[in-house]
Amino acid sequence: MTVRIMLVDDQVLLRTGFRMVLAAQQDMDVVAEAADGAEALERLRTTTVDVVLMDIRMPNVDGVEATRRICEEGQGGPGDPKVLILTTFDLDEYAFAALKAGASGFLLKDVPPGELLAAIRSVHSGDAVVAPSTTKRLIDQFSPMLPSSGPEPTSKEIQRLTGREREVLVLISQGLSNGEIAAKLVLSEATVKTHVGRILTKLEVRDRVQAVVLAYESGLVRAGGGG
Repeated sequence: MTVRIMLVDDQVLLRTGFRMVLAAQQDMDVVAEAADGAEALERLRTTTVDVVLMDIRMPNVDGVEATRRICEEGQGGPGDPKVLILTTFDLDEYAFAALKAGASGFLLKDVPPGELLAAIRSVHSGDAVVAPSTTKRLIDQFSPMLPSSGPEPTSKEIQRLTGREREVLVLISQGLSNGEIAAKLVLSEATVKTHVGRILTKLEVRDRVQAVVLAYESGLVRAGGGG
């Protein structure tokens, strides 16, 4: 299946560079480009897109607002476009805001081509975690902005989870992959994947990144450590 991609960046040279990398892939097709969030939203009304590579800091409608609108309109369904944020800085409050708005992850603009392609394929397949350790550091950095909870998680969504599911969510929040979680808990990777699927369903979130944000917001996980 071909991954249909839209490039959103106000710098033409950057869009050209990304397009050249993606055009060389048999399973990818750049179907649209936009210079800002407003143009991106307009393109999405007439073009079917699987993955949006979204710059953050743009004139008119920025990447955070555009991401929020895309994710709200899409309702998180399997055919809805996924958003990958492009950021210049490793720890960027705008990237954090975009994750909260519904982005599936973020990439640095100087990402090596191989990592860019792997990230796009990962998000398109539904895995949605891009550089989980970096995502954790980003959320750790800006979690003081989140509302403080008591010693026990109070989120009704978190309370739906079993003890094992909470344990898996804490490990996801620490940046571990399914394979690493399986090794740590002495489970099969297939069992971990099942737990992750149930966690996403119970929390009513679209992917692992959103689950991590909710884990921080609820107090299940705290900055700099586990639960």
